[in-house]
Amino acid sequence: MLYELATLSVRLGSAGKVIAGVDAYVKDPQANGSLLGCWASDLGELNQIFVLRGFDNAAALDAEQRRSLMSSNPFHCSEFMTGVSTERYAPFPFLPPVTPGQFGSVYEIRTYLLKMGGVAPTIAAWEAAVPERTKLSPLVIAMYALEGRPRFTHIWPFESLNDRAAIRATSVEKGIWPPKGGPEWLTGEMRSTIVLPTPISPLS
Repeated sequence: MLYELATLSVRLGSAGKVIAGVDAYVKDPQANGSLLGCWASDLGELNQIFVLRGFDNAAALDAEQRRSLMSSNPFHCSEFMTGVSTERYAPFPFLPPVTPGQFGSVYEIRTYLLKMGGVAPTIAAWEAAVPERTKLSPLVIAMYALEGRPRFTHIWPFESLNDRAAIRATSVEKGIWPPKGGPEWLTGEMRSTIVLPTPISPLS
């Protein structure tokens, strides 16, 4: 399984129209992949829609990205977009595929840039730490970028922002998180966005 995370920067007040366009775009008969998540930013950079899709193989992902590039109206909402970026990811290999479901009212999408050579040791550190960490709250996915600067993105659901703060504090207090050895591979460049599921999101 491979993943694409698209970030749509949209005009103020246009989110509803953008979401309707995304819904139609991913359901088009020519579309490849499966919609897994669609969220609107709430804390962090605003006026952004995040679209997570899963693909069975690289050929399907390639075909879908070609469809977007050749489209005169990508995501069926280009008139409301001020920008779009798409990123290709592979999952940390010890994790199961993303499973749609109801997991929380807020999600966090967090990306860390890594030092060169940092992907493999980061995966190893997470593999050791995730079993205990996910006893506190579920993990949607952790995945590393297949192009550009070395980096990885992870997505977590929470019942509320208060729930997120309490769980993060508990994980640090118990020594469960962050993964031992993991921070040594971070460059210090990171971003985190709190997002809310949209009505079309299979992850809600």
